[in-house]
Amino acid sequence: MTEIPQVTFDFDAILADASAAAGLDDFGDDSFREPLKVLLNALDTEANLTLAGRAGQYERLRNLLINRLKVEGWISRHPEILDEKIEAPVVIVGLQRTGSTYLHRILASDTRFYAPLWYEVRNPAPDLDWDFVSKDSRITAAEAEVAAMLEANPELAAIHPMDPVAADEDIMLLEHSFISTMPDAFCNVPSYGQWNDSHSNLPAYRYLKRLLQCLQWQKKRRGQQAQRWLLKTPHHLHHCATLLEVFPDAQILQTHRDPLQTIPSAASMNYNLWIMLSDDVDPKVVGEQWAGKFARGTRHTMAVRDQHPGAFLDVWYKDTVSDPLKVVERVYQFIGMPLTDAAREAMETYREANRRESRPSHDYTLEQFGFTEEGLKAMFAEYRERYLA
Repeated sequence: MTEIPQVTFDFDAILADASAAAGLDDFGDDSFREPLKVLLNALDTEANLTLAGRAGQYERLRNLLINRLKVEGWISRHPEILDEKIEAPVVIVGLQRTGSTYLHRILASDTRFYAPLWYEVRNPAPDLDWDFVSKDSRITAAEAEVAAMLEANPELAAIHPMDPVAADEDIMLLEHSFISTMPDAFCNVPSYGQWNDSHSNLPAYRYLKRLLQCLQWQKKRRGQQAQRWLLKTPHHLHHCATLLEVFPDAQILQTHRDPLQTIPSAASMNYNLWIMLSDDVDPKVVGEQWAGKFARGTRHTMAVRDQHPGAFLDVWYKDTVSDPLKVVERVYQFIGMPLTDAAREAMETYREANRRESRPSHDYTLEQFGFTEEGLKAMFAEYRERYLA
């Protein structure tokens, strides 16, 4: 049996560890330093992690730092990376469990989109000696990580379809800025969440753009020639104003479903992540944190929409499930791209191969997470009145 290492969440030590592992010392701009210090302290003092959970979170943060070093290593060797234009990205936002992953992956079947793949968002920079021809070691690592996660908690497969080479959420790119809700998804770090809520996320979105430039350059090196990025994460609900500040020509698809269905499901997903790292998890704490986050996020996006009405298209979950290709037609009209026969055929192929009934059911209750129907209706009253009345 492999012995679990004892780790300390020391800022200087983890930077030195990452630098020694990568053989590099340039982490990029310094905006990551303060949030990383806050996160390290929260993991150490609040998260109540198991020994394995501490080791796992240390390794995840170390890996993020190594990725930052590799990104800067590639940019140093190829400064033309920063000449890449990120034009008119299509960005899917919405509450968790609103069909956004399904819509994202259907649209990503169209090769005219650059889509961030799971292994790319997890590790956005390849090894500096990779030849862009042989199998990317990031794919091998991603396959092993996904397999380990599903072995540790098979319930995750029922909640989110995990595929190392499929399109996935760019929040895992934002995570490399150490300004994101990824740590909150894995464990209880309330002081870190409060720091995020009270500080600008602009550095995170600027770093997201840098990572997209790096990935776009890589994709071109591998022969992909697309037109624009297709992004997706519920996290953008909290920061749509910042998203549009960094990507002013973004076209945003907002997915909708009643929070009475989505919020308990989202809480269940995060609960199943928390229990992988801690033996002391209160599902009601998970529910309270995530319902509060998304209530604030929906109000923020509603206010942004009032200022930028032409930047958004509404997509309802029931339509995505019942007639996804009709939804796709509306999307292409909105973004001003022709829906080609080749794209339509690829989407049909994806749809046939990825029907929801092929995955296990996801079971949960409102009461499990401290919710009541009346409470959720009150918390999301403005959102429900505008989009679900």
